[in-house]
Amino acid sequence: MAVKNELEPFTRIDVHEAHEMIEEGDVQVVDTREPYEHAEGHVPGSLNIPHMATLPRAGELATDRPILFICKSGQRSAVAAEFAATMGLTDLYNVEGGHDDWREAGYPMEL
Repeated sequence: MAVKNELEPFTRIDVHEAHEMIEEGDVQVVDTREPYEHAEGHVPGSLNIPHMATLPRAGELATDRPILFICKSGQRSAVAAEFAATMGLTDLYNVEGGHDDWREAGYPMEL
């Protein structure tokens, strides 16, 4: 269930909510893991921007649709969502449980 904490500039969602949003379309999925992790399998169509590269690569982030940040477990993606918020982006989601939960749920992975 989506959780919006007034102290956080993003909404926490689980992998099932993320999958549903992706299926509905018109979202950007950003994998905030390192490139070698991304290469081992990721959410199909996700853009790999390691969390510490969020600010330098800000121009690659969507400004016209929701952004779902995902990492291995949900920590680095939360940091990336915080960084995106400092740039004025507002429609931000952190996928709690990350790729670990995504894989466990049996959702598709792309190499």
